[in-house]
Amino acid sequence: METISDNKIIEIHFTLTDDNGETLDSSTGEGPLAYLHGAENIVPGLEKVLLGKKVGDKFNASIPPEEAYGILQEDLLQTLPKSEFGDDADKIQVGDEFEVETEDGQIVIVTAVEVNDDHVLVDGNHPLAGETLHFDIEVISVREASEEELEHGHPIIESGGCGCS
Repeated sequence: METISDNKIIEIHFTLTDDNGETLDSSTGEGPLAYLHGAENIVPGLEKVLLGKKVGDKFNASIPPEEAYGILQEDLLQTLPKSEFGDDADKIQVGDEFEVETEDGQIVIVTAVEVNDDHVLVDGNHPLAGETLHFDIEVISVREASEEELEHGHPIIESGGCGCS
């Protein structure tokens, strides 16, 4: 039986919960998650604990923030004047997401975390930054990746392509 290692396509069923046991994501009711192991398709800590597992393995894993979406970075919190949001400034609510261009021209997604009459506090951290991720995992399949999948860096959808260009 094949074990999980780099350059293999892996399918897993999973449930992701936070420290309070609240479900954040799950493959229940959907098909399993497929990814190319070793291609950084999933958080590093999860990839690490999956290494060497086999089809049928069921286990729980807790991934610390440093091996998931990182620790909260205070420098990614920024207060912006509402005037920068144009005509829709008065409609902004906590939880709204926006694309913002950084000083070096990169486009990043930020989330409004506080809104007052004149300013909006936005957070550029990943929504799960600073969180320990708790996974309940079942390994469904392990197979060799095709040359095309290795070239693209992810599994190819069976319906005839990856949808990428």
